[in-house]
Order: sequence, then C-alpha cells, then structure tokens
Amino acid sequence: MKNPVGICTWSLKNDLDSILQVLKATGLSHLHLDVSAADAFAEAIQENKLTVSSTMIAFPQEDYSTMDRIKATGGIMPDDCWERNQKLALDAIRKTAEMGVPFLSTHAGFIDHNDKTGYAKFMERLRELADSAQENGILLILETGQETAVDLRSCLEDLDHPAVGVNFDPANMILYAKGDPIEALQVLAPWIRHVHVKDATATEVQGEWGAEVPWGDGDVDTGAFLSKLEEIGFDGALAIEREAGDSRSADIQLAAQRLKSSTA
Repeated sequence: MKNPVGICTWSLKNDLDSILQVLKATGLSHLHLDVSAADAFAEAIQENKLTVSSTMIAFPQEDYSTMDRIKATGGIMPDDCWERNQKLALDAIRKTAEMGVPFLSTHAGFIDHNDKTGYAKFMERLRELADSAQENGILLILETGQETAVDLRSCLEDLDHPAVGVNFDPANMILYAKGDPIEALQVLAPWIRHVHVKDATATEVQGEWGAEVPWGDGDVDTGAFLSKLEEIGFDGALAIEREAGDSRSADIQLAAQRLKSSTA
C-alpha cells in the first residue's frame, strides 16, 4: 500500500509541540485535524508543509462515561443541543472548505432503525448538514462503530447523498461490539473515504466497551485489514488514532513503524 499516513491531532490533545515531535520522529506529514484547533495549527501546517487529510468535529455535550450516556448524548441527536450543534457543524463545514480540506468527519450519533421518529429526525438533520457540505464542495464522513456496518449502509442508502461518506475505524467496531471490521470494510466499501488506524480488544461484559490498545496488539487482524483495504481499492489516507493509555506518543510511533513494516 502506498496510502499517505498521518496522525489524529486529538490523540495528543491538540498539543502542537508534541504532534510536531511525533511527525518528525516518524517522518509523517499528514494530519486528521480537530477543527477546533485549525486556527492554532494554521501557521505550523504551512511552515512544515503538512497536509490535512480531513478535519474532525466533536460536540460539547457528548459524554463517554458509559455506553448509555454516549447513546443519549452523542452527535446531532440531542434536541436541547441541536441549535448550538447545528451552528458548530455548519461553521466546521465552512472552515474545512476554506482550508481546502476535502473531508469533515464526525460521530453523528447512534442510528436506530427501530425508532422511526428518532431515525427520521436524525436523517433530516444529517441531510441538512450534507447539503451544506455539498454546497461547500466537501464531504461529511461518518465514523463507524456505534452501529453495525449493515445498519450504517442502510442509512447511507436511505440518505442517498453525494456529499456523505465514511471514516472507517476498525477498533470502534470492536469497542462497541458491532461486528467484524474486515467484513465491515466490504459492506461499506463504496462509501469509505478515510481510515483510522486503531486497535482494540473485545469486552466480555455486555453493554460495556472493549479496551483500546496499541495498533497490532488487539483483535483487529491488521494484516487482513490492510489487505482488504487494498482489495477494495482504497487509496485515501490512514490516520493513526490513540485515545487511551499513558504513552500515546510512543504508541503512535509504534503504529507508524508497524504500518511501514507491514506495507514494505
């Protein structure tokens, strides 16, 4: 594979110095950039000739303390936050377009086809943001994991919008117990535009998350994963994400080394 490889800025808490150090140590030059840090990173991006493969937006009310809490608070679904989140998302779309970045990623919220009213509301809001993305010449890419690949594909087919794609995260499939990431790649192949390099181990307790671990140490069959990406013709960016642990810089560098070894 000859895909460009980068790192997610929020993995290092948007600490510019730490990010630049890791980029230098790994020889990487791509970022998946938290859009809230875009202005703070602008000069460094230009000076260091970095490429932003995608921006990302999270929403202030999101609570990851438990699975139930993130289901209730995630993405664009909470009604009491929609006016604020709508503005944040529309501003992020415009900012992404101004930067010349092709994608804006987000967890839009849990997709529940059994809740007809909730699903209709979700689709209405998602379509509004997708229309804005299209008007601004970018794609809104939905991160995987909070639903099965089949459910996400059904949603994408229902939406049928040219400005919506997928940011594929294999670890999230395992963390949320939503299926095998290799199989999910095939299901979602037509929509995949950007990919996270992240690994995890599955939970043995229903209703709880699995555990995020360094790339290559978990349940993602990394060799099969990279082979499947090549098989489906994915030629976009891979962004290393590490959201847990006390040695994130080292873990990101390890992931970069393992990626290089596996694709040499």
